[in-house]
Amino acid sequence: MLKIKLPSEIKKIKGLKAGDTILISGSIYTARDQAHKRLAEAIEKGRALPFALRGQVIYYCGPTPRPKGRIIGSCGPTTSSRMDAFTPVLLKAGIAGMIGKGRRAERVLEAIKRHRAAYFLAYAGCGALISGYVTKMELVAFGELGPEAIYRLEVRDLPLIVGIDTNGRSIYG
Repeated sequence: MLKIKLPSEIKKIKGLKAGDTILISGSIYTARDQAHKRLAEAIEKGRALPFALRGQVIYYCGPTPRPKGRIIGSCGPTTSSRMDAFTPVLLKAGIAGMIGKGRRAERVLEAIKRHRAAYFLAYAGCGALISGYVTKMELVAFGELGPEAIYRLEVRDLPLIVGIDTNGRSIYG
């Protein structure tokens, strides 16, 4: 299984193929529907973003409250199609990858291919298990959104499947 350290080894995603399994370590950012909407609006209006998007990986996740003694609560993937309306704008702004679950719209697949990004699948239904791969969590933006805020997560050996590779090949056919 290939290991990728983010963001320093993000270029390794170019060699991945749909269906490959990988382990990622390093920084990723959570963002769901409302955060995506705000990011896309900021880009379209030329406003400052809360973090630099270029070369980053966004995890479609809204962590649950943190239990006592834990870094994060359950943090499983959100259905990715909910972000499809905003994804082409974020890809154009430079994100290198996304983590979620489920199929993507055809226009998102084309944007992934055009911008040489990748779409990774996290194991659905395993939010409590996935939380064990998180070593640090920090609020970045939109704290008023609660679980839909943007958090920077440090992860160690988070297992993922390449759902759509940088050439636009998809495990969904």
